[in-house]
Amino acid sequence: MRSQGGKSILIEVGVVVALAMLLILIMPAMLSAFRLNLLGRFLSLAIVALGLDLIWGYTGLLSLGHGIFFGLGGYAIAMYLKLQVPPGELPDFMGLYGVTELPWFWQPFYSFPVAIVAVVLIPALLAGLLGYLVFRNRLKGVYFSILTQAAVIIFFNFFNGQQKLFNGTNGLTGFQTFFGATVSDTETQFVFYTLTVIVLAATYGICRWLTSGRFGRLLVAIRDDESRVRFSGYNPTEFKVLVFAVSGAIAGIAGAFYTLQSGSVSPRSMDIGFSIEMVIWVAVGGRATLTGAVVGTLLVNYARTFFSEQFAEIWLFFQGALFLVVVTVLPDGIMGWLQGQKMPFFHPRRQKIATYPSLEKDPEAEHERQNFGN
Repeated sequence: MRSQGGKSILIEVGVVVALAMLLILIMPAMLSAFRLNLLGRFLSLAIVALGLDLIWGYTGLLSLGHGIFFGLGGYAIAMYLKLQVPPGELPDFMGLYGVTELPWFWQPFYSFPVAIVAVVLIPALLAGLLGYLVFRNRLKGVYFSILTQAAVIIFFNFFNGQQKLFNGTNGLTGFQTFFGATVSDTETQFVFYTLTVIVLAATYGICRWLTSGRFGRLLVAIRDDESRVRFSGYNPTEFKVLVFAVSGAIAGIAGAFYTLQSGSVSPRSMDIGFSIEMVIWVAVGGRATLTGAVVGTLLVNYARTFFSEQFAEIWLFFQGALFLVVVTVLPDGIMGWLQGQKMPFFHPRRQKIATYPSLEKDPEAEHERQNFGN
């Protein structure tokens, strides 16, 4: 069994590496600079979808507020880029609102290492704090979803109203240089694209590692029957806070790479609609599959791009129809359906975890009944 498991892991690693090499070496030769940049943005969105699948698909916590963490990561890297100006000057938008001195919390973002740490740490700490306040009171299900959605409204309105600090609804745009290179140059954007592919592959590996073994089984157990996990001697709150913080950090990283390739970040990334779109990506691809999160993100976003270009006035109807078809016909998503067909490549490496076996069919329970009966 161990040799089979090790072999399947090696196969999966080989597939991921091969796909990464395909994206880095082959796709740039096949796509124009615009289409390659578009693919890079979609791949960065796939990173946040992996984090959402980790918290929703495996742990059963439907977050409707991941746009917060995505946006915070984007703003963190954008603040560093906006400070790439001659000494003594301020970011251009601040002069429009009469700001004469750089706000104190902008000062640390002169440093690139500080900005990178902020991209990961700020969303992780916020997610951990929010998760602790919610999970310690044993709130879950629809209550958790509503609270995360309320948090999105708060952050959206805050950033939208801060013209002097964050340029309000326009957000941070007009990035000039990154380590001396022009941000908008094709060569610089290719570097961002390559890093996005590498980070996506690494994030997939981390999520696969977290969902495997004892920790992964515990997450599934929390999803299926949290009360039984608590009675078994575990504290689900600690694990849910941890996985929510990790998911928030992943979203922050995704936001940073999306900002680098889109050239802007605004409160729209913290809009309710965008957070709901993330849920749609994971649902279309298939919950608790990881590969489904990536496939669903690419499929939905490319479908939106295609239909918006071909049918500019009615493309939203096509997007809604796609989601309805998947939900009604393929409730487990595309990858869930492929796994159900027992196809060799898509079949899961392990059987589903029985977190709540039927007492009538449990051999241990039957043994106890026989002993007590005698």
